[in-house]
Amino acid sequence: MTNPTGSFIWYELMTTDPDAAARFYGSVVGWTVAAGTPDQTGGMDYRMFERSDGGNAGGMLKLTDEMVAGGARPTWLPYLHTPDVDREVAEIEAEGGKVMMPASDLPVGRIAMVTDPQGVPIYLMAPIPPADKPDAASDVFSVSENQHVRWNELASPDQAASMDFYARHFGYAFNEKMAMGEMGDYCFIDHHGVTLGAIMPQMNPQQPTLWLFYFGVPSLLAAKQRIEDAGGQIIMGPHEVPGGEWIVVGLDPHGAPFGLVGPKGE
Repeated sequence: MTNPTGSFIWYELMTTDPDAAARFYGSVVGWTVAAGTPDQTGGMDYRMFERSDGGNAGGMLKLTDEMVAGGARPTWLPYLHTPDVDREVAEIEAEGGKVMMPASDLPVGRIAMVTDPQGVPIYLMAPIPPADKPDAASDVFSVSENQHVRWNELASPDQAASMDFYARHFGYAFNEKMAMGEMGDYCFIDHHGVTLGAIMPQMNPQQPTLWLFYFGVPSLLAAKQRIEDAGGQIIMGPHEVPGGEWIVVGLDPHGAPFGLVGPKGE
């Protein structure tokens, strides 16, 4: 796969009710959902969020009772591209991260789940491209397209440590920042000339330490209404951001946080 190391190459929703989640995100973002094929999923109950253009937006994994008993909760997680999953797991563990799922092979590549030293869960993946498309690249992230993740945001309990970690392991640079007064600096992630998102200080130590993903929509206000109509909850916004677009952060009906970004609309 031609995406550079450190790219966000996949997004996954872990949920207790895939059917309800499919209806919710279909209404809010416009995705459809299809069952993954055995060569993609290795026999797991795994489903694909599909965009209107025919591409995939991410995946959906059903949380089993055993996973929930072990502490798993509905959430969105990223897959970061790394050429050597085993080496990365060992290095992250040596730095204080935790191995949540040891490295294993799936038909689509080698993956592992870890937490970074600040406790943020991430997947690591060395993908295997389709046999007929050896130069394929993931397009689940886009800086401007609807139904894609357009922004990746981390609120860290130790911003400086997180920036250092992601710079060393995934090649992120932090060349620009936006002052937020008493809240500190909003530090933009530069990755091979593309602004992937930002790392900021965590404002509320009680909130889960997670990456937050903003999905592109054509009308922010219309999508906000759909969140509420479909049983979700608004926890921030809507408000305007630099550049003239608008954002909102919400919870889906099962508690997974997510964001939306787009023109204000009607």
